[in-house]
Amino acid sequence: MGRLLVAHRMTVLAIICLQLVQTTANLMLPTLNAAIIDDGIVAGDTPAILRLGAWMAGVAALQVGTAIAAGYLGAVVAMRVGRELREELFAKVQTFSSQEVGVFGAPSLVTRATNDVTQIQNLTVLVFTMLVAAPASFIGGIVLAVRQDLPLSGIVMAVIPVLAGLMLLIVRRLIPLYRRGQELIDRISRVLREQIVGANVIRGFVRQEHEIRRFDAANRDLTRNNLDSALLVAGMNPMIMVVVNLSSVAVVWFGGHRIQSGQMRLGALTAFIAYILQILIAIMMAMYVFTTAPRAAACAERIQVVLDTEPSIGGPEPGTALSAASPQKLPPPEQAPRSGRGPVPEGAVEFHDVAFAYPGAEAPVLSGVTFTAAPGTTTAVIGATGSGKSTLLNLLPRFLDPTAGSISIGGRGTRSLPLAELRGLISMVPQHSYLFSGTLAENLRVGGPDASDAELWQALETAQAGDFVRDLPGGLDAPVSQGGTNYSGGQRQRLCIARALLRPAPVYLFDDSFSALDYGTDERLRAALEPALRAATVLVVAERVSTIEEADLILVLEDGRLVAKGTHQELMESSRTYQEIAASQLVLEETP
Repeated sequence: MGRLLVAHRMTVLAIICLQLVQTTANLMLPTLNAAIIDDGIVAGDTPAILRLGAWMAGVAALQVGTAIAAGYLGAVVAMRVGRELREELFAKVQTFSSQEVGVFGAPSLVTRATNDVTQIQNLTVLVFTMLVAAPASFIGGIVLAVRQDLPLSGIVMAVIPVLAGLMLLIVRRLIPLYRRGQELIDRISRVLREQIVGANVIRGFVRQEHEIRRFDAANRDLTRNNLDSALLVAGMNPMIMVVVNLSSVAVVWFGGHRIQSGQMRLGALTAFIAYILQILIAIMMAMYVFTTAPRAAACAERIQVVLDTEPSIGGPEPGTALSAASPQKLPPPEQAPRSGRGPVPEGAVEFHDVAFAYPGAEAPVLSGVTFTAAPGTTTAVIGATGSGKSTLLNLLPRFLDPTAGSISIGGRGTRSLPLAELRGLISMVPQHSYLFSGTLAENLRVGGPDASDAELWQALETAQAGDFVRDLPGGLDAPVSQGGTNYSGGQRQRLCIARALLRPAPVYLFDDSFSALDYGTDERLRAALEPALRAATVLVVAERVSTIEEADLILVLEDGRLVAKGTHQELMESSRTYQEIAASQLVLEETP
């Protein structure tokens, strides 16, 4: 927070100066009013009334003008701080791997970037509109009240400790409530997101009543927490008003006696009442800020935890990636000795004794994986569910980092490449076919930002998506809902494949990208991809043996270990695991 305000220090300084001028003008008004009463009204001096009234009007105008200017600048700084915090959070989350995202949870990250930042914005506005003016009003009011009448000032000195004690008691109880409240907001966001995303599962298993009860429990806990904190804040105002009103009664009572005895003038009493009200209002302003501060402090802690989290994927992260026009440019090959081997072809992928395990896991997801995928070849990965196929592909673009072994592209270790440069060498179709809200053309141009409409149609034809896109109202301008949920699974897969084809790269990854396609479409798609990707290194994760029969190299995973590798024919003769997979898909009899 302070770090962000430093960047706006000149504006903050201007706000402080304006607030001080506003407070000074506000403190002058009761003194001028007292002079009008004593030197003008009581004395019957009309010119003095007009002269002092003009001064009072000018001071009041100055007070209003500086208050408006300070409020405007304070709001501007608060909104800019909020924008910069959101930008920092967004940039930080972009560096997270799936492990860090899983630790925080997507709903919690969204809450921190929206609700938590808003709470800090609100506090910033209060600080600039109240907390700067409150100390000046408090100190100046005491000094000027004492100047008006010293004995009567004892009432102020008796009231201040009472109000300070109330404030301390309330703030100490609010801090844990607000901290717990932000956690409950995370919880209700998570439950709500799960119920929206998993609506069909809930309906399919007739779990609506259970989910209603689960949401009701989270909602009840949040309501109870908010009610407890709101009651504390609401109870503060009556307590303060009781103290303020009793103080005013005491001032009028004792002041009246002092006027009657000739020890105090009438104007001084009115000024003293105004000053004691200003002092108490300053305390109320500070209390309002301090009751809001605990929630903002809890939010700041949660945001700071995200900003302080070091991504598990190390290495530099430049602000811009390689352009789509020249993604094949590799840095010079690493200078490690290669035991007499020649230069490694550009785009060649090598895994050497690679292992991966999640932190705290009892067993590794992958272990001892070694293979080489050469340019111009297709390497397929197959295995039972949970054998580590998708994890293996995610290690190449460093969505995850291996816990042992090494991976290289073109002879250069992936850890030695900047992340944006590494990922610029790879075009990927993810396991979950995700599309962004917008139009089809906008989604396709994620892969090729400068692609023409003709190039978009060419990629769609190769991906066997041209026919259904032509039938859509609007064609390339057809709308896409968030996640692409207004398209079928097979349509989304083909659109994601077209998007990947629009990004020329030496390495292509297809993570179970054909599972939603019928056999005829699958066959036509593979035939169309073969000439388009002839020079590239292609890695494919597949569930169906028929999809990978023509692959140059097939890797068979079992419980995270590479148990066999070879062509389809070789594995059908030598690998029992591969034979069982093929037999389970009823393809043994079709194999020559």
